[in-house]
Amino acid sequence: MRELEIKKSRRRFLRFLAASPVLTTPFFESGLLTRLFAAQDAPPGSAQGKLADTARGNGVIAKAEQALDVMDFEPAARKALPPAHFGYLATGVDDDGTVRANREGFAKFQIRPRRLVDVEKVDMSVRLFGTAWDTPIVLSPVSSLKAFHPEGEVAVANAARTKGHLQMLSTVGTSSVEEVTAARSAPIWQQLYPTNDWNVTRAILRRAEHAGCPVVALTVDLQEDSNRETLYRSRRVDDRDCSNCHASGWRGYFERKPMFDGLDVSKVTALHLSSMNWDFVKRVKDATTMKLVIKGIVTREDAQLAVEHGADGIIVSNHGGRAEETLRSTIECLPEVLEGAGRRIPVLVDGGFRRGTDIFKALALGANAICIGRPYAWGLAAFGQPGVETVLEILRRELLAIMRQAGTPSVGAITPAFVVDHSK
Repeated sequence: MRELEIKKSRRRFLRFLAASPVLTTPFFESGLLTRLFAAQDAPPGSAQGKLADTARGNGVIAKAEQALDVMDFEPAARKALPPAHFGYLATGVDDDGTVRANREGFAKFQIRPRRLVDVEKVDMSVRLFGTAWDTPIVLSPVSSLKAFHPEGEVAVANAARTKGHLQMLSTVGTSSVEEVTAARSAPIWQQLYPTNDWNVTRAILRRAEHAGCPVVALTVDLQEDSNRETLYRSRRVDDRDCSNCHASGWRGYFERKPMFDGLDVSKVTALHLSSMNWDFVKRVKDATTMKLVIKGIVTREDAQLAVEHGADGIIVSNHGGRAEETLRSTIECLPEVLEGAGRRIPVLVDGGFRRGTDIFKALALGANAICIGRPYAWGLAAFGQPGVETVLEILRRELLAIMRQAGTPSVGAITPAFVVDHSK
């Protein structure tokens, strides 16, 4: 009788959790507690029982090759990382609604497959600014990757080299542009936080250009007052002494960021220039021979202005839900940005990509390529370079599968006719 009451109490508690917003936070993107609820009373050793073990954390993958999808790497990364480091990776702003929206947005688009198309040979290659890439999957800039693995950005570059992917490096990465370019054995793109000191901005541009970067991606979607509650809460439960790594003040911050080595940062009080406007875009463009891509455009009007002010490309981005709480997914923003750009410049998109079908939908809507951040960072945190490589392998495999199923033998064959927005 007591055992029955315990089971009933457990079921009531799990139903409470199922209705709670906690299940939709980034910490539970893989739906582990939902699976636990479904399998709670399963007999030990049964298929459902094994699923329950996974939900309780007993089934977290121990090797990269055990992953069935990229979401399998999230609990493995959470297990491997200190709470504050995982919180930094997982966080959105406010209650993380835009992080969730980025994932949920893909469900608004359905795929319309065609039949009796020869898809024995499938070509996933794309061209960006004259360079051919094996797939449309690009590694987004993610800051401070050594917080997730000792080899940081270099391990990611090694994986990008092995798998043939384009990589972007964060201004506030923990490896230099020279180190990452050498590891990648090919040019990378440099992301740019301009700071509030033009001399520092210009020095970073020159360094990236000298290192062989063909493209700089100016980030325009982030100000200093991003309210990252998930990060703040994760810090409260992290009992480590972090003072050795996190020296106070801007100078201590820049000491851990190689792109600022040798620069006078005494006047820098912000990474993100609050006074940035379209005149500043022209100033950056005039200061470099690199192609200028604007990262963070989400509206038709700004896409039009980007073209008018000489931008060479656009990345549709809301900073992975880490900038502001718009509750609007980037996949929903993509069509109007493409309309504003008028197909005159390349348009890439990031935010919430976890499946090959997600990539297919973005390509069908008109994106030239897609960018991933959190999934490869999960792989890095859990297993280093092999984790990143496996994340890329899974996404490539899933994209290949849906291209065959939809009857599209090349990326160029993926047109708007292959998707429908059922939310309209």
